[in-house]
Amino acid sequence: MLSGIAYDCDVLVVGGGIVGLSTAYAITRSAPGTRVVVLEKEAGPARHQTGRNSGVIHSGIYYRPGSLKARYAVRGAAEMVKFCAEYGIAHAVTGKLIVATERSELPRLHGLVQRGRENGIPVRELGAAQIAEYEPEVEGLAAIHVGTTGICDFVGVARQLAEASGAEIRYGAEVRRIDRRPERGVAVLTGTGDVVRARVLVNCAGLHCDEVARLTGDDPGMRIVPFRGEYYSLARPELVRGLVYPVPDPAFPFLGVHLTRGIDGGVHIGPNAVPALAREGYDWGTVRPRELGATLAWPGSWQIARRHWRYGTGELRRSVSRRAFTTAVRRLLPAVTPDDLVPAAAGVRAQAVLRDGTLVDDFLIREGARTVHVLNAPSPAATASLPIGREVARRALETLRSA
Repeated sequence: MLSGIAYDCDVLVVGGGIVGLSTAYAITRSAPGTRVVVLEKEAGPARHQTGRNSGVIHSGIYYRPGSLKARYAVRGAAEMVKFCAEYGIAHAVTGKLIVATERSELPRLHGLVQRGRENGIPVRELGAAQIAEYEPEVEGLAAIHVGTTGICDFVGVARQLAEASGAEIRYGAEVRRIDRRPERGVAVLTGTGDVVRARVLVNCAGLHCDEVARLTGDDPGMRIVPFRGEYYSLARPELVRGLVYPVPDPAFPFLGVHLTRGIDGGVHIGPNAVPALAREGYDWGTVRPRELGATLAWPGSWQIARRHWRYGTGELRRSVSRRAFTTAVRRLLPAVTPDDLVPAAAGVRAQAVLRDGTLVDDFLIREGARTVHVLNAPSPAATASLPIGREVARRALETLRSA
């Protein structure tokens, strides 16, 4: 595919989610005149992780001080609010409660207070009686209020990034083959039969990022193991004023079932975390044998199962039983009943897992010859997408200059 070099662009971005589009936006802002093409296999932007989350602008309170997640989330939250205000995208800075409902959670709650302060986040500690100041229907032993958390329309943000970037966005362009030659560049064959030639390729393929890395000839050293997060809508949204979270289990990168009042005024409840039977397995009926087989063949998947089977059993039970899901919600919101839960659209988290079963906790960006791969960018990636995009753009432009 590279026999006669006539480059279609300088940088080719694979993936039209919020990270890929933010990368394209950052490249054209920092290096005007750079030709950027974005390939997205769907008919529009943000159809997967970006468009199927709870819409929360995360504060950064959960993340280890000094980590990419902590730095980019804190910075990204402020930038996201500013971006939404500048372009008229629906958003609100609501704050949120993190509530301890058992005594065993109190040390972890106090740990979050310390972590928040180390990350420069304003945190207010609340006793049981003070919780009602923010959420009259929520009960707990203690809580913290995080003032910088918000909500926004991330799909709207992705569309605006696509428009403002000036990049050429090609929808319906699924990557089928990649021919990468370090001395000459990269050529990508799409499902429509088109060949796109570029000097540098940036892999922001989300749920398929490890597969795209292998197509370039790079070994990502990890696999994406998809976890489905199932949501309900609250039939009585008046029960919740804002955002309410449990104290998270530090053994998992998931935040637990939480309550989120969105920009449309509705309240989402969830998600749980169950294995998906396909990379885009948004329900139990979606099974793709090749993808499922690849997950089962990865040694890290079995290590996760061995270490966390008790946790996973509980998540599966809540997946198949609305009553069990309701019981989990009632720890925070005692007034809720099974009839209050209305099934809503699910999402899938692209979780990077190492061979030994380690769940990659931080953002993971790796480089190869003429390639930059974003290999782990789950929540809070949407919140942090502007600084992530700048970092990926910086690496891409350095690779471009060296090429």
